[in-house]
Amino acid sequence: MAWQMTQLLLLALVAAAWGAQAPRTPRARTDLLNVCMDAKHHKAEPGPEDSLHEQCSPWRKNACCSVNTSIEAHKDISYLYRFDWDHCGKMEPACKRHFIQDTCLYECSPNLGPWIREVNQRWRKERVLGVPLCKEDCQSWWEDCRTSYTCKSNWHKGWNWTSGYNQCPVKAACHRFDFYFPTPAALCNKIWSHSYKVSNYSRGSGRCIQMWFDPFQGNPNEEVARFYAENPTSGSTPQGI
Repeated sequence: MAWQMTQLLLLALVAAAWGAQAPRTPRARTDLLNVCMDAKHHKAEPGPEDSLHEQCSPWRKNACCSVNTSIEAHKDISYLYRFDWDHCGKMEPACKRHFIQDTCLYECSPNLGPWIREVNQRWRKERVLGVPLCKEDCQSWWEDCRTSYTCKSNWHKGWNWTSGYNQCPVKAACHRFDFYFPTPAALCNKIWSHSYKVSNYSRGSGRCIQMWFDPFQGNPNEEVARFYAENPTSGSTPQGI
């Protein structure tokens, strides 16, 4: 009996070691469509959210965000990330609406699967990388923000968080956006550590993600996600971080 128990214990230890070493199963290609990333505020699965707030409302038929997340996305220094858009003085309202829309896209869209990548970060297990943003959306974002002020070109890291929200680091001077982001591509590609990659394609092409769309005309990003899921070597799906 003792010998049998020893054998069973050894088998259990081997199985446990094998399980610990087994890599996480890669996201299957079919899982690239209609999915939510594993991040701080995302739902586990997309679904209807009839009361999504204002700029997040285009995703109400099928969303990765909750109603509460959509409300917080419109607030300054919200509980989502404690991020202060006005870190260099009051951000122009026309500029801020692009950052609200960017937040809604990130939190709510179930059509970012082809660009989801695993990350080892305390606050999230996945991020997006190289999402092909339609060139008009990037251009209007830059044009509406170029006269607002900031002190950094990469907003993902390097802030002073001692106050509980982001403040400019020491010796980081406030300048107009077009000082830190001289072109639309510089803004869209760099501000969130290459989460976006400005596309050469236009809105309605079926080849770029639209930050803005009319929900009564359907969600055009469904077609875009499907194309890149089926054509992973098309050039807009980066292979690593």
